Amino acid sequence: MIRTLRSRQVYRNPWMTVREDTVERADGSTGLYGVVDKPDYALVIPRQDDRVHLVEQYRYPVAGRYWEFPQGSWPQGHHGTDPLDLARTELREETGLRADRMTYLGRLHVAYGYSSQGCHVFLAEQLTAGRPEREASEADMVQRWADPHEWRELVRSERITDTATLAAHALLTLHTPGAV
Repeated sequence: MIRTLRSRQVYRNPWMTVREDTVERADGSTGLYGVVDKPDYALVIPRQDDRVHLVEQYRYPVAGRYWEFPQGSWPQGHHGTDPLDLARTELREETGLRADRMTYLGRLHVAYGYSSQGCHVFLAEQLTAGRPEREASEADMVQRWADPHEWRELVRSERITDTATLAAHALLTLHTPGAV
């Protein structure tokens, strides 16, 4: 077991904090641990028949455009903490879709080697189209439907590399064998 001896915040913005912990390991040795604390987020798999709905946007840290499932979080300290409410909000904002049925598929750890953040995964079905309500940072976002063949091609061609999207897809296949 690892025990925290001291902790200090080294950075903070509305979306995350970074802290440095001095820890004592089970063998008695000490060391440093850097931790990124971010609020959990929601990821939504919009599905209609055998197709899933994806969004593509520019991701600054990796300097490229990639396809992923709609996803997002509230800023730290936001009072809306219900993952289902967040999932519905992200789906509407990014795609314009509204779902009559939302099924919780599970929670993932995003990068538990250095971050406390988790991801709540939902399946959205019985969809109604509407107008997206994107934030300024999502202005260049595009969207599309992908059938099973198109999904596999996007993964093979490294157009989908988001680990949460890929892990969420695995949860979908556990929930509905033979899914996209």
